[in-house]
Amino acid sequence: MAEAFLNHLYPEKFQAFSAGTKPGSLNPYVVKVMEEIGIDMSGHRSKSVEEFIGETFDYVVTVCDQAKESCPFFPGAKEYLHQSFPDPSSFQGTEEEKLEFTRMVRDKIRAFVEEFFGKI
Repeated sequence: MAEAFLNHLYPEKFQAFSAGTKPGSLNPYVVKVMEEIGIDMSGHRSKSVEEFIGETFDYVVTVCDQAKESCPFFPGAKEYLHQSFPDPSSFQGTEEEKLEFTRMVRDKIRAFVEEFFGKI
């Protein structure tokens, strides 16, 4: 979601790439709640951080504690940022509860992206 927000909100300033330390499949609840606010993630795929080894980035952002601990070092990064968010795929509940939880996480991620990257 952070990648999608950054690319959607600030395309003239940033190009974001998202990857995980243990990539899986795209969470359908994430796709749905992002679609609700006009961001199409249907073409996105889960990528491994290994795909980006050797790349240079201005900012490296981790959004879960496990990723912060195991994220590789990217030489040349201006800044490393960490903000932990709950993982929507780990939430248990009814379909509506899962959607509500995912919306809450979505809104927190958007606020983080706007707060930090909107000031750059």
